[in-house]
Amino acid sequence: MEFRDYYQTLGVERGASADEIKKAYRKLARKYHPDVSKEKDAGKRMAEVNEAYAVLSDPEKRKAYDELGSGARPGQEFRPPPGWGEHQFSQYGGTAGEGADFSDFFAELFGRRGGASPFGARGGAGPRMSGDQLARVVLDLEDSYSGAARQLSLGDRTLNVKIPKGIREGQVIRLAGQGYVVEQGGKPGDLLLEVQFRPHPRFQAEGRDVYMGLPVAPWEAALGAVVNVDAPGGALNVRIPPGAQTGKQLRVRGKGLPSDPPGDLYMDIRLVTPPADTPKQRELYESMAKEFTFDARREERSS
Repeated sequence: MEFRDYYQTLGVERGASADEIKKAYRKLARKYHPDVSKEKDAGKRMAEVNEAYAVLSDPEKRKAYDELGSGARPGQEFRPPPGWGEHQFSQYGGTAGEGADFSDFFAELFGRRGGASPFGARGGAGPRMSGDQLARVVLDLEDSYSGAARQLSLGDRTLNVKIPKGIREGQVIRLAGQGYVVEQGGKPGDLLLEVQFRPHPRFQAEGRDVYMGLPVAPWEAALGAVVNVDAPGGALNVRIPPGAQTGKQLRVRGKGLPSDPPGDLYMDIRLVTPPADTPKQRELYESMAKEFTFDARREERSS
């Protein structure tokens, strides 16, 4: 079995913080997510990125991985030490129901579905555990606006879970009595589902607030305009003030994630210049060049 360098997969240093790991994951997810990526091997790369994030975003798994992989190199023949299969992890890695898509390397270290099996990391006859069980459930950000229902496969169980409207990333949904099997005659613990949003090519949530880019035509920015925007909670009419520039941020109150109080929606303006594909369009640009005494690099020269 070949060793996998999860830090290299995400492009971060071994001492990277949790925030740095999350940012690297989101950046790569936007690049390789099969719904938006044009990369030839997007599906394969996305699976590798998901697997790396499943380990490095979980403090317990990351610590175990660091201890086991100290000094190992990518592609090097690797085997966990004897007795490792009896180790128990309190969390599923990655996303609920997706662990089966991870590599044999991941399965050898943490179990096919992240190591939270009460029968040991490889499904053998390890000691049973009891108590609460933590797993991750991956949602689309839009699910928070409307609520959702999900069917999750955890080990040999399939659960139907109702996702409440207004759920935020990092929040936990508690399912009473759906945790680990306890000793004979005892009560099972609870299943705790930690919510994670699937990376989106246009929207990003930070707490209750949602952020997105807003492409704007030069005349809309210069003159001001009311534009129709496809926002995560539905279409909105947004007023762009005259003289808007790239980097200016518009705030729409109450249009972030629904909650009490609701979050806000932030839009970062990005000017998009249309190409001059026809003689008339080129003539218009030439006319603008003559009419405007505008130097786009004036500030750079004065600094």
